[in-house]
Amino acid sequence: MVNFQINDRPLTAPRGTTILKAAEDAGVPIPHLCFLKNLNEIAACRMCVVEVEGTERLVPACNTEILEGMVIRTNTPRVRQARKTNLRLILSQHNVNCAICIRSGSCELQRLSHDLNIHYQPYEVQPEKTRLDLSVPIVREASKCIKCMRCVQVCDKIQDMKIWDVTGTGSRTTVNASRNRTLRDTDCTFCGQCVTHCPTGALTARDDTNRVLRALADPEITTIIQVAPAVRAAWAETFGLPEELATTGRMVAALKRIGFDYVFDTNFGADLTIMEEASEFVERFTHRGKYLWPMFTSCCPGWVRFLQTQYPAYTRHLSTAKSPQQMFGAVAKSYFAEKQGLDPHKVFVISVMPCSAKKAECEIPILRDACGDADVDVVLTTREMCRLFRSDLILPKDLEEAEFDSPLGTGTGAAVIFGATGGVMDAALRTGYYLVTGKNPDPDAFRAVRGNRLWKEAVFPIPSAGEVKVAVVSGLANTRKLMEAVDSGAVEYDFVEVMACPGGCAGGGGQPIHEGQELAEARGERLWALDGQADLRFSHENPDIQALYRSYLREPLGERSHHLLHTDHDAWRIHEARG
Repeated sequence: MVNFQINDRPLTAPRGTTILKAAEDAGVPIPHLCFLKNLNEIAACRMCVVEVEGTERLVPACNTEILEGMVIRTNTPRVRQARKTNLRLILSQHNVNCAICIRSGSCELQRLSHDLNIHYQPYEVQPEKTRLDLSVPIVREASKCIKCMRCVQVCDKIQDMKIWDVTGTGSRTTVNASRNRTLRDTDCTFCGQCVTHCPTGALTARDDTNRVLRALADPEITTIIQVAPAVRAAWAETFGLPEELATTGRMVAALKRIGFDYVFDTNFGADLTIMEEASEFVERFTHRGKYLWPMFTSCCPGWVRFLQTQYPAYTRHLSTAKSPQQMFGAVAKSYFAEKQGLDPHKVFVISVMPCSAKKAECEIPILRDACGDADVDVVLTTREMCRLFRSDLILPKDLEEAEFDSPLGTGTGAAVIFGATGGVMDAALRTGYYLVTGKNPDPDAFRAVRGNRLWKEAVFPIPSAGEVKVAVVSGLANTRKLMEAVDSGAVEYDFVEVMACPGGCAGGGGQPIHEGQELAEARGERLWALDGQADLRFSHENPDIQALYRSYLREPLGERSHHLLHTDHDAWRIHEARG
């Protein structure tokens, strides 16, 4: 332990602790902007400078370790002036038109400017010129970049994609796509982790709300909106609702208040995905010699894009099942349109997803199997849905709860856990066990794949079929390690679930942003709790799924199911999509 003082308070902390961490533990706030614990501790912004007795220069608290006898002062006149000067210099290169910035109200630069009482700018403001590319789901506005390097470090260390880098020299130094490429020409998976860790509005998910508003205003168009499982675990954070008011029913009521013709649950699509994917796995597992191993899940488009660009030889290992979003769109524009007597070409399907990569997925050219149009027309993130609520002056807390519409609005506990890492595997094993044995397992029999560990392994026995070796991984850096282990023969699995974002969809790049907080685990726990409370916990027991097969699809893996619900990933040609 080391003895030291902060603002005349005698304190102790373990050797190796930074001033910033020691101050935080002592309840002493020190402002910071570029800092991300264990990722970005490079003292680029100089907002965390403090005064250390006996040291001539101010030192950055984020990467200076405390020493025995150190005397630290965090808010002297000299420190305050240095922080204000540093912040004004940052603002002199920043587009300060905050009123129309998408991050207004949740921007760290804006908050610090208020906290440090900065109300005038003595320096000429010369922001970098912005050239927007709206053809991709991730949008970079150069004029709002503060060169904090967070996006670079997150992409390098958490996702191991190395898409962003420092470019230029001197006054032209900036952050952009690496190796002088446009983002469109990189292998970016559009996971959006750079967006959720950017402290300003320099990186955002493309806003598609105007496309939705135009469809809503067109009397010839029938609007159908589906909401992903992970969205219900996070949407209410934007409005600060307590748990008892943060219900799925209020979210549905708000969507109906906006004016969508039908509000459905992507849980229906998730249950449908399990029927097809579990059936596919059982078919492969019971005819091992005909297939490549392991079989990978295919519901995360960020992961699919990663595999196709980094390990293309494994593309045929993917399940051919579409994601729940795409299955839902295909069913909405075929089965549902036919059932309701709707012209599928005038049906507009909107997805609300916790994910920015879904925006690119719905634009893949071949995903138009229902009627020749795109199966899903537009994807909104959780943040975009909440902005729609605000723009319509909707106060969710004041709404009475509403139910999803029928028949595409029902889902089981097995579907809701799709939003948590391990959830797809757990749900698939429940139904896979039933398909082999004709009996339901204990719905909690596969607990070993749950939890927020980023790489999990387990072996489960299925009577008369054998032992199934599975793995669950989230985050692309962890995925790369797994793929290297698979490729080298160091590990062998039968079934692997991969989610591009750490913690799964609950921590997706389209979820609400909270500075300094990683909420994937807490959101995932809410989804597991919903599963535990559900009346039905097996996808094959969803009555509307059963009715869909009886009257329309006939059977999993059947001819119509293959046409509507499966895809050839080799034909995706991801760089030809708008995203």
